Amino acid sequence: MSDVNITNSSIENPLKTANSPLWQDPNFVFVLVEPSHAGNIGSAARALAVMGFANLRVVSPRQTDFAVHPEAVAFSSGATQLLSAVQAFDDLDTALADCTLAIAVSAAGREFASPPVSPEAAVQLALQEQQGPAGKVAWVFGTERTGLSIAQAQRCQVLCSIESNPIYGSLNLAQAVQVIAYCCRQGVIKTLESASAALEFPEGHRGYATLAQVEGLMQHLEQSLIQIGYLDPERPKRLMPRLRRLFARTRLEQEEIDILRGILKTIERQ
Repeated sequence: MSDVNITNSSIENPLKTANSPLWQDPNFVFVLVEPSHAGNIGSAARALAVMGFANLRVVSPRQTDFAVHPEAVAFSSGATQLLSAVQAFDDLDTALADCTLAIAVSAAGREFASPPVSPEAAVQLALQEQQGPAGKVAWVFGTERTGLSIAQAQRCQVLCSIESNPIYGSLNLAQAVQVIAYCCRQGVIKTLESASAALEFPEGHRGYATLAQVEGLMQHLEQSLIQIGYLDPERPKRLMPRLRRLFARTRLEQEEIDILRGILKTIERQ
């Protein structure tokens, strides 16, 4: 396959080509957690550019100069504008703060996580999310050697697994990004072609809570449980991970976050 020359116009409107519908979606976010090699960041940038996406984030990369690192630039194969626009974050919570749905991409299941779904099923959930008010979806990929940790996967509401050869299922980080980006592109194009009806929300509905709002609720809940003596911080066992799993199955809305935190404040006052 020949290298792809990414121009300014293709980044600004990534799916605008002669043979595809006009579509630009800044609300698909691809997040690489603690990537070890700058070349993989460059390869991921190339994969996204080819599929028409332009929102790439990295969390605690080993090479902080990845945007100009020779290996990253070489592996980006011309997608240098996208590479230079990659946002870097110190931690996963901050990288996901403005998203309403996070999908962990992992080869194996994780403790206290929902059963994994296929990329195609995850894409349908992502597209439905974006039909609501302020819906933003993050696809989260772990480090090259070990993937996502249990704690990192628990920050996501959905677990996605790419089906592969059970004898040899090792995917390079950029290859995994490519597979997911391709499925996203196909899902978007099919949705546009079928003119699917938008998800109906009541008038004045504020939409789903962002992950920052959910994380604020979890921290508030933990403090309240300690205050009333239900949670022993010296022996927490697995209470909070189980509660995270519970709320991950429940798509909390912003109004519901407000209600729950109001209840916690009342408990604390009592």
